[in-house]
Amino acid sequence: MLYLGSAKVSELDTDAEIVAINRKGEIEPHQRAILGDIEGIVLLDGTWSQAKALWWRNAWMLKCQRIILGPKRASRYGQLRREPRGDGLSTIEAAALLLAGLEKRPDIAETLNGCFERMLARYRQVQTEMPKLAPKPKKKDYRRRKRNGPASSRSK
Repeated sequence: MLYLGSAKVSELDTDAEIVAINRKGEIEPHQRAILGDIEGIVLLDGTWSQAKALWWRNAWMLKCQRIILGPKRASRYGQLRREPRGDGLSTIEAAALLLAGLEKRPDIAETLNGCFERMLARYRQVQTEMPKLAPKPKKKDYRRRKRNGPASSRSK
């Protein structure tokens, strides 16, 4: 399970990009053996809050070996999307880093990241070609209504 928790590789005193951790967020002993025994990977795709909800609602996920990433570079999204943390990656970037590292095949990361970069380039191109749309009007927030309403509606 590519772990969604608060533990960061930078806080764990290691230079590794892929780290197996226990349920307490501590580095597991015997990293090489644990990472070598992984038979499958679970990646949750969606917003951070959606992924977190999936994580906590599926008890079997809590039993999986937890892996965290310490990417050496920032997400390729750049200014297109704000990440909640500086070490946040898109799902495809995380998959690329993890698969390339576990399989010891950097070509996997190059291929997946190349596809992602082409998609981002196309998105940026379309954004510059499209006319700027007027911002959508804000929806009225009905939760902030005054409890008593106007005086004319109260008295009769």
